Amino acid sequence: MNKTIVIGSRGSDLALWQANHVKARLEAIGLQSEIKIIKTQGDNFFNLSFSKLEGKGFFTKELEDELLQGHIDLAVHSHKDLPTESPEGLTIAAVSEREDPTELLIILKDCVDLSLQFSVRYNGIVGTSSNRRKAQFRSLRPDIEFEELRGNVPTRIQKLRDGDYHAIILAKAGVHRLQLDLSEFHVEEIDPIEMVPAPAQGVLALQTRSNNFELIEALQQIHNKEVAETISVERKVLNMFDGGCHMPLGVYCKKEDGQFEVWTSKATDDEDFPERLFLRAKTSEGLAEHIVDHYTKEKNTVKSLFISRELSEESFLRRALEKFNLDIEDRSLIRTFPIINTFDSFILKQVDWIFFNSKNGVENFFRLEPVIPKKVKIGVMGRGSENELRHFNRVPDFVGESGDIREVAESLLPKVQNQTVLFPQAKDSLRTIQVQLADKINSIDLPVYETVKEKEINQSSADILVFTSPSNVEAYLSNDNVIFMNQKVVAIGKSTGNKLEEFGYTNYVIPYSPDEIGLSEAVYGLL
Repeated sequence: MNKTIVIGSRGSDLALWQANHVKARLEAIGLQSEIKIIKTQGDNFFNLSFSKLEGKGFFTKELEDELLQGHIDLAVHSHKDLPTESPEGLTIAAVSEREDPTELLIILKDCVDLSLQFSVRYNGIVGTSSNRRKAQFRSLRPDIEFEELRGNVPTRIQKLRDGDYHAIILAKAGVHRLQLDLSEFHVEEIDPIEMVPAPAQGVLALQTRSNNFELIEALQQIHNKEVAETISVERKVLNMFDGGCHMPLGVYCKKEDGQFEVWTSKATDDEDFPERLFLRAKTSEGLAEHIVDHYTKEKNTVKSLFISRELSEESFLRRALEKFNLDIEDRSLIRTFPIINTFDSFILKQVDWIFFNSKNGVENFFRLEPVIPKKVKIGVMGRGSENELRHFNRVPDFVGESGDIREVAESLLPKVQNQTVLFPQAKDSLRTIQVQLADKINSIDLPVYETVKEKEINQSSADILVFTSPSNVEAYLSNDNVIFMNQKVVAIGKSTGNKLEEFGYTNYVIPYSPDEIGLSEAVYGLL
């Protein structure tokens, strides 16, 4: 192409960053371009909630009109702002790479409480205008209050600085693109598996006229086909639910080891407890339809659930199960006892990391009131262990999110390789992480508790059985009178599943993450 391409963009700092990013990508393939700033309806409605604007064209209509009238050649959009269908005469010719879709929770430092999940003070005020964020955040922190948050990214941060809120939630992508300094705040990342992002969050859409064949062909040089394939699943789910971003809907799809992994969170409004689903599939074909079918079809006859763990009244999992109208039988089949009352604190001066496999490990280790040097980092297996760690006012440096020990070990290894790691654990622990890391680390085992099975273990007649540790499996199945009566079985992680297989049971489900969110997704998938 010989002509200069006119790129249309909104005038905010973030929109201009996005337009200049595309301009640089075009120059890299030999295409000259210039940027034209266009004001949109969304820029005018300062007092209207984003939940009523996003996904409905308020940030895109004027750009699309300029395209149709031939005043610009290319519009650059945040893909999540676009309606699921382009106007007649326009097409999405290319999509960008995907910026990290993680959410950032930005907290005033004097409003931090590390003992609470997400670290915002109790009854704190959080700024966000996203119903999706409100519903998911509230499901984990029902004490939090929400206030509407408008303006561009720097404006929102200034409102936090001014004390209008105790914390705000922003997409990490926007903060990263603008290279904003947040050092004056306490910042925590909320993983997309924990708070499911908006469909296509972190992706740019390049829109042009459908008959501009020369430009469409040229844009294929910067089109990311892999991203297009995954966000097509997300956007199709959004389309089939017929909702813009006013709907508290999060969908996140990624491709891992040749398989598509999709997390979905859907609520009816921002105060509704979200229903969460995780699915794997070898192909994206029919995947969106399968997700929507699961939410819309009448559920089967599952009425009851047994879980080998006591659930508090306020726990995420109990509230999720109660929404599914399940009768809950929650009882641990084991008891734990501390086995040491003190240990040589000199050990802690020799280690670089402490890694906890379980909540019990955290509880029994910190019962010893250890003095941990500042240089020592802490890793945990699962968000249940993370939340237990928070009770001791500590936030982990690493959280193993997968229920597969091998995947956790692969993620942990770059951080701990050739270092000394202390493992507070159960007596006779399976040492699963240590085995996976083998000679790549210097490991120190510290048995701090032991498990003993209950004397009388009665068989459960519940429709679904959820086992939360290998010890609970062994306690349940070592009773010769216990069998599975066509019940559906969930194992919280791979080691728990391996213990089931030792007893000859192979038909079980493992959640993606070994925590209450993962368990709720697995149970919902069985309904």
